[in-house]
Amino acid sequence: MNHAPGHRFLWVFDFDGTLSSIVPDRAEARLHRACERMLRFLVRSPWNRVAVLSSRMLDDIVARVPVPGVFFGGASGLEWQLPGGHRIGPGAASESLLATNRRAVFPLLIEMASLPGVEIEDKRWSVAVHYRNASPRSLRRRLSLLQRLRNRKGIKVFLGPEAVEVQMLGGGGKSAGVRRLCRLAGRDPSGERIVYAGDDENDAVAIRWVLSNGGTGIVVGNRITVPRARHVEGPAGLARAVRELEEISPERITAKARGGAA
Repeated sequence: MNHAPGHRFLWVFDFDGTLSSIVPDRAEARLHRACERMLRFLVRSPWNRVAVLSSRMLDDIVARVPVPGVFFGGASGLEWQLPGGHRIGPGAASESLLATNRRAVFPLLIEMASLPGVEIEDKRWSVAVHYRNASPRSLRRRLSLLQRLRNRKGIKVFLGPEAVEVQMLGGGGKSAGVRRLCRLAGRDPSGERIVYAGDDENDAVAIRWVLSNGGTGIVVGNRITVPRARHVEGPAGLARAVRELEEISPERITAKARGGAA
């Protein structure tokens, strides 16, 4: 794909397992130092737009990434905070559908929460079911309940590291979040480069969409496999890979050539 000088790249990063190492307690997740330097480096470049897209609630992810100039997507992109601080929600129709789906799904989630070691994390627009500490004796029951969740109409269920993410709106997910971000950031995915980095099933759907539009996908860790995506081992590896990609962008090369000519 050709990129005319001045066109900005759109960089989109998941948080947990991508910009932050996976930790036993999600409340203890911290932005990796190398990734913080990477984000600050990217937002300084006039041809870049930079976003962090997470299934966490918007306030949660904003507090964990203290980098000005970033687009923040919470609830897999149903809620956004723009670089100037303005916030955009999904709208009244989505709010109404959310209430309906939560009433339908929560009895099943409560049943799952009764299993020893299973924890339910309610993020309003989605619910994470964590089973890292679940008793092996509950495996059959747990799998049965997870299958019932997957069979529910109107929601989406994504696999994560020792957890599942239940999106309360069937049209949600990070792929939809990236498409909405393109509209908010004024980026045309058919004519400009998108780079997406993530580590779980929700991210894999978004990565495949980005690749189908001529962009670049980066898989962090070994939890998912996406054909044609680049693979890195962890947050530090991601930071190095992004620096390499940014340095070879046409705009960066043009700027360096002009500097040399001067």
